[in-house]
Amino acid sequence: MADSSFDIVSKVDHQEVANAVNQAAKEIGTRYDFRNVGARVELTGEVIKMAANTPERCEAVLDVLQTKLVKRGVSLKHLDYSNDGEPSASGKEYRLEAALTSGISSENAKKISKIIRDEGPKSVKSSIQGEELRVTSKSRDDLQELQRLLKAKGDDLDVALQFTNYR
Repeated sequence: MADSSFDIVSKVDHQEVANAVNQAAKEIGTRYDFRNVGARVELTGEVIKMAANTPERCEAVLDVLQTKLVKRGVSLKHLDYSNDGEPSASGKEYRLEAALTSGISSENAKKISKIIRDEGPKSVKSSIQGEELRVTSKSRDDLQELQRLLKAKGDDLDVALQFTNYR
């Protein structure tokens, strides 16, 4: 019998992100506490830009956006904030940018491989292939056990993981 395998990837659903940004922009436009403070949020390419006239309002815009992203099933680990998440002054307004990240960096791939080697079933082998990991084993049960293990360890990792190409 041939080996079973699956891929570990970290991909952003751009349509869900766009929907979440649009919902957040609608809510910001209608909420009373955001009136006359210049609050806005927009998606330009791979960057979400937020702005308001005070740093507190800018952080409130971020909170609204994060709530919408979570409701749509987009992990907050896909956001890479400029200035460590602190709004920066630009003229009379404060701005905050969050870049969308996808793919597993080589250092995170090595961390995941180490978890697989140390804590996973012994029959499971992993190999790094660009921005994803391929995991193979003769036993499908071992692969499913490894998926449960990685989901449990997900809070310790810096990336959101998805499992694809299960064969």
